[in-house]
Amino acid sequence: MYMKKYLAELIGTFSLVLFGCGAAVISGNAQVGPAGAGLLGISIAFGFAVVAMAYAIGGISGCHINPAVTVGVLVAGRMTAKDAAGYIVAQLIGATIGAGVLYLIVSGSSSWVMPEWGLGSNGWGEGYLGNYNTTSAFLAEAVFTCLFLFVILAVTSKYGNSTMAGLAIGVTLMLIHLVVIPVTGTSVNPARSFGPAIFSGGKALSQLWLFFVAPVFGAVVAALIWKFGFETEDKKA
Repeated sequence: MYMKKYLAELIGTFSLVLFGCGAAVISGNAQVGPAGAGLLGISIAFGFAVVAMAYAIGGISGCHINPAVTVGVLVAGRMTAKDAAGYIVAQLIGATIGAGVLYLIVSGSSSWVMPEWGLGSNGWGEGYLGNYNTTSAFLAEAVFTCLFLFVILAVTSKYGNSTMAGLAIGVTLMLIHLVVIPVTGTSVNPARSFGPAIFSGGKALSQLWLFFVAPVFGAVVAALIWKFGFETEDKKA
């Protein structure tokens, strides 16, 4: 049963990177012209990839497809450390394979060369999208991951609507991308950052630390808020 969960997480994270980063690199490319996906299209791609995977593998693994989500669920007391470790390894492998397939596709174009922060890599600073500084990047990733995890923990709890959980989570991720893409390209997911950075190298790889530390920090904060603020029993008057 554990292997099914890990395989589901691998496939789900693979799909998220391939759909989301693929939209950014191929359809979002300026060479596509007016028909390109743009910021809205890229945001929708990431959000709907989560929706699709939530309904495909949610019943198998819970569809974390994100190490920060897994850490948050662990801190909230909903899974064991052993299971969490297996999830995270599977997610990182899936993201790497997804980025590798994307690399093979885009490198088939005679005009394509690997840019700085290639394959939809996350980053910040001079030369990256809005040129935001480290503080802005860290704050954006931590705060929006915290909000993302709060939504996930809420909609999958006794208070939430389980039939709508996948849609709520996907829409939340789409909204996050609409705000955060200009800042960091939007990670809120260490695996999503890990795969492209491995192939891109350079600044994407050297800045990878932030896309592990900030999302995990935000996830832990959300888990603690949920665990001690909402899962405690209400005292009778």
